[in-house]
Amino acid sequence: MGEQLTKSDIKKIKEEIEYRKLVVRKKELEAVKEARAQGDLSENFEYKAAKQDKNRNESRIRYLERMLKNARIVSDKSKDDEVGINNTVTVYFEEDDETESYRLVTSVRGNSMQGLISIESPMGKALLGHRSGDRVLVKTNGDTGYYVVIKKIDKTSDDSKDALRKF
Repeated sequence: MGEQLTKSDIKKIKEEIEYRKLVVRKKELEAVKEARAQGDLSENFEYKAAKQDKNRNESRIRYLERMLKNARIVSDKSKDDEVGINNTVTVYFEEDDETESYRLVTSVRGNSMQGLISIESPMGKALLGHRSGDRVLVKTNGDTGYYVVIKKIDKTSDDSKDALRKF
């Protein structure tokens, strides 16, 4: 079972792979050549650092290509009155008497520090497909969890500023 990706995610991944192959790879190879030309490789920190950067770039390319190969495409379309991918959802936490807003995204764009919650997280799974006014159980561990009430759903369609998650 691969990552759940939208068409937009796939496009961003392909763009990053192309950038890394055409721009970053060339720059890293040049850095390795320059460091190698400085002499003794056994005590050459610049050479070691350049090789590590080059290998990190190649590893990221392989990771992204593998992700694309195993991806499951999911639709970011949802009914007007229900929670879907790329929707901003305002929820009320009953136990804490607090209200917070999150945008549901695929796991490759998830970043809870920026309010981007993955559809594969407990909160994302619980909210997906529900409507405004619904009281939803967010399961955290087996049968335990907490309740949230969906206060508002904003249809958000622009995900162009979302960055792909790094590893």
